[in-house]
Amino acid sequence: MSKRILMIIDGLPGGGAEKVVLTLAEGFLARGHRVSLFSLRSVCDYAIPVGLDYQIVKDHCDKPWRKLTELQRRANQLDDAIAAAEQADGAFDLVLSHLHKTDRIVRRCPQLDAHKVWFCLHGVFSVSYLSRRKGLSRWLKRLKTWQVYHQRNLIAVSDYVLKDMERHYGVRPAQARVIANPFDIEAIRQRADEPCPMAGTDYLLHVGRIHETKRQDRLIHAYALSKIEAPLVIIGQGDKLRTERLKQLAEKLNVSERIIFQGFTQNPYAWIKHARMLVASSDSEGFGNVLVEALICHTPVVSTRSPGGTVSIMEGDLARGLAELNAESLAEKMIEIYRNPPDLRSIDLSRYSLDTICQHYLSLATSGKNGS
Repeated sequence: MSKRILMIIDGLPGGGAEKVVLTLAEGFLARGHRVSLFSLRSVCDYAIPVGLDYQIVKDHCDKPWRKLTELQRRANQLDDAIAAAEQADGAFDLVLSHLHKTDRIVRRCPQLDAHKVWFCLHGVFSVSYLSRRKGLSRWLKRLKTWQVYHQRNLIAVSDYVLKDMERHYGVRPAQARVIANPFDIEAIRQRADEPCPMAGTDYLLHVGRIHETKRQDRLIHAYALSKIEAPLVIIGQGDKLRTERLKQLAEKLNVSERIIFQGFTQNPYAWIKHARMLVASSDSEGFGNVLVEALICHTPVVSTRSPGGTVSIMEGDLARGLAELNAESLAEKMIEIYRNPPDLRSIDLSRYSLDTICQHYLSLATSGKNGS
């Protein structure tokens, strides 16, 4: 039976969680379900799937006190949009809220039946929100986060993410599920076959937004220590000041001529397919999308043993590519996998397939209705 599904997100810049949301939307649509996506900002770096009811619930308040009243004001705006959508086309069977700021707003929406709402946790919250806080600031953040998620339905992209929420925030969910991120495996492989400017050359690749948790500084240090002569391509965008600092670090370590800052690209898969290996250097990864994407493209992976979903992805012989959270260990693993890559031809990634993951999500519509 066709379901009516609403997904809500803060915006659609070029990030992993945003890509997951659109992949899920495509999967639901392809299976005959009616899908709405409400974005709380107009920013969008991705193509919107055909058939998706995409609406921007934008805040136009310009008052000096707008920050003080933002959450409740935006919840009221979202409530109005949901009420209009349900009046026009019927009630939603399943509501999926993505990213923390969105969750804080959705939590305040009385229009939504709590049994139908699931908050999707994409990252390791203690690392993202507590690691640099102390004293009263840390206590307040824990309290506010507890108020959002306690006794609500939670989906975590990895078991570590769920346990982190329970351990560090004292959250006890009404219901909880661990559902990995979805991947349209055939579509990724088709896009990987598109032209790549560096096809046929030897290069290393990093894909990820320029952000402190991604630790591109550690990556550049490790690359310098490895003394691998193949160039390092960094795909991703982010803070301009941080990017400039990374370029300065590369100059200081005498590797700037071998590092290519490629910026954001709509199709990273062609780059991934032709890379000698993909290197991830994060302090934490809620799941680790790019690791699975690399494996789909049969590209070897080296990654820090970051808290989150990384270890669950890098199983068996892939675990040879796991490094500790320092540049020296990362450099050692880069050298090892560069010289002796794992055989990826028979790897089974079906548990991440779009069909499998969509079925996990759709089962929530039944459990949500019953409140069980």
